[in-house]
This record gives sequence, structure tokens and C-alpha cells, in this order.
Amino acid sequence: MAVQEEQQFRLTEQYQTLKSAIHRHLIDLIDERNLDIDSMSYEQVRQLCLDQVRRYVLDHKLPVNQREVEILSTDARHELIGYGPIQDLVDDEEVDDIVVNGPNQVFVERAGRLEEVALRFMDDGHVVRVIQRILAPLGRRVDESTPMVDARLADGSRVNAIIPPIALNGPCVSIRKFRKRPLSSTELLDNGTLSFEVLEYLKERVRDRANLLVVGGTGSGKTTLLNLLSSWIPDTERVVTIEDAAELRLNHAHTVRLESRPPNLEGERAVTTRDLVRNALRMRPDRIIVGEVRGDEVLDMLQAMNTGHDGSMTTLHANGCRDAIHRLELLAGFAGFTGSEVTLRGQVVSAIDLMVHVSRMPSGERRLLSVTEIRGMEGIEVALSDVFRFDPETGTHRDLRGEGS
Repeated sequence: MAVQEEQQFRLTEQYQTLKSAIHRHLIDLIDERNLDIDSMSYEQVRQLCLDQVRRYVLDHKLPVNQREVEILSTDARHELIGYGPIQDLVDDEEVDDIVVNGPNQVFVERAGRLEEVALRFMDDGHVVRVIQRILAPLGRRVDESTPMVDARLADGSRVNAIIPPIALNGPCVSIRKFRKRPLSSTELLDNGTLSFEVLEYLKERVRDRANLLVVGGTGSGKTTLLNLLSSWIPDTERVVTIEDAAELRLNHAHTVRLESRPPNLEGERAVTTRDLVRNALRMRPDRIIVGEVRGDEVLDMLQAMNTGHDGSMTTLHANGCRDAIHRLELLAGFAGFTGSEVTLRGQVVSAIDLMVHVSRMPSGERRLLSVTEIRGMEGIEVALSDVFRFDPETGTHRDLRGEGS
């Protein structure tokens, strides 16, 4: 059976009804035999599903061929110990993002392009059951009283779920896949994300302990670049990483990884990124790496960069380097900064040496658009100077050193 035929087979009402009946049959069998699915090996569960699907098809004299039996068995296994219809997408290393818009619409992102796939859930309840399966190991839940939740899969992939009555189209799930192996400098060069000259310049600045800020939009490759920058930190230095969801993968001899914690169901016992940044300062770090600055931790991060933790790094959602300055000011205001605008900009100038702007192009490719140095203050404005800039017409990175850009 061809891939397209398999997809069409899975979309039919007949298949959905049959899959639901087989799932109920398996659940009844597990209850009847008092089987502990969690303690069974993958191969045992696979064989159980295959045997029971074959028996069910024979007992009910269903017109199902061998290939369709295997498809039903695979999907039944995914329902028992996986994430239902999207399990194959979770396992597919070519998929970067999975987006479920209710039971009848599933999109994936591959190579920077979002496309709909021929998968569907049985109904809203089916989507919610998959969400609960994701949340169960984390001790979290989603229901009408808590209709939104952020979570993380065991492999580090980020998950956001939102259900009715907040989500009008039905339960929605967004999964940002976690790459098991970060992109290497060679791969980024081959992809055209950056040039060899940019690579060597950034490597030199990391080793010279410049404080770096990576800026860009959602899905632009900020974390990928931060991983690369972090890989050049000498092994003789102690590094503390702080993240909302542990995504950084540092092959570094002396790394301490910290992860924030959301509040429990009573709204208590949260550990924020700001808490972790403050604690990290007491852990004798040489460098602090914050996965993303997005709240009141901005003041503590700037303070850390200003007080002996040179070579620290973080990322920030912004549309460019100048916009990043304004966003830092905005976050500082939310954090309770009461000084003047000029004073805050002076803090930024003292703290950050270099900004790197990355973006996802309309065609889906990620590109480093600019490497920008912070040169100081010009009056009340922060003086920025591009060192490298991407030229979309030639598709190359222009070296602006010595040109007074």
C-alpha cells in the first residue's frame, strides 16, 4: 500500500470507527487480564496489539488486508503507549513543529515550511486524551478550570495545549520539536545560515568573553545559534545555564543546568527564571547562559553581565537589533526599573557587547541577518555598528569592518 493510500485509508470514517472499536477491545482486554502496560517492553506491547488486531479482524470477519492490519496495530499501539495519531510525527526527525487545530486539522513544519498532513483525531475528546497522556508524567492537567498549559516531552520538546471553552475550534496542541543533535557549524555553513568569516569572528568574540545577545522572531533559530556559540566556551570555565524548558545541549566539561518551574495547581511553589539567575550568581559561574530573557529577569541578567560574568549569553524576541534595545527597556519597566531611560540604556551598553540578529526567510531558510556591536552612547541613543550584514540580493554576508557602517 502506497503512502498516499495509507493516508487516505486512515482518513475514512470506516477506519476511524474500526480503530476506536479495536482500542476499546484492547482496553477491555487489559482490564480483564489485569495487564500492566507501563511495565511491559515495547516489543511486548507491539506483539500484543498485532495479535489482538488480527484476532479482532478474524472474529468479526472484516474485509481488511494484511497491510491494513499492520496499520491498525501500529495506531493501536500509539493509542496505548504513545501520542495517538501524531506519534509518527513526534518520532520523525525531519519534523520541526507539530500543530493540531482541533480533531480534523494537523500541520507540520519541515525545513521551515508549514504544511497540512493527512491525519485526524476521532473527536475533541480524543485530542484531549492525547494531551492528558503528555501531561500525566509531569503531574499536570488540563480541564475547564485550567484550559491552558505549557509542558515538555521527555526528549525536551516544548508543548502548549489549550482546550474549549477558550479554544473555539476544539482542543489545540503546539509541539516545538527538540533536536536530539544540535546543528553543527558545518551544517549551518552548508545551509547558508552564516558565512565562514562570520563564524570565525563569532568564535573569536566568544573566546574573548564578549557578552552576547541573540535576537530574532519565533522559529528563527535563536536557540540553535546559542547552542553553537556555547560550544566555543573553553572547558576550563564553569557555565550555568538557565531555561524555561531545557533545550541547550552543551558538550562542556563543567556545566550546571537549571530549569524554571511553573506554579502548582494551587498557584504556589513556582521557581522563576529571575529566581534562578539570582541563585546562579551565588554558584561561582564564569559565564551564565539564559535560554531566553522574557520577563523581570532582564535586570538581573544585565547586572550579572556588568559584574564579572563576562562572556554570558542570552536570547531575546525582537525584530532587529535596534528593536531589541527598546524591548529590553520595556521588560525592565515591567520588572520595576524606576531610573531614567538614559540610565537604563547605559546599563545595556555596559552589559552587552554584541548582538546577533537571526531570522526565518519567507522561503523557510534561517539566515543570520547581522552581527552588530554596541559601541556606547551617542547623546541619549545607543550607538550600534554592524560588523556583518546579510545581502539578500547576493545571498552573502558582507564584511563591514573598516567601512564605518
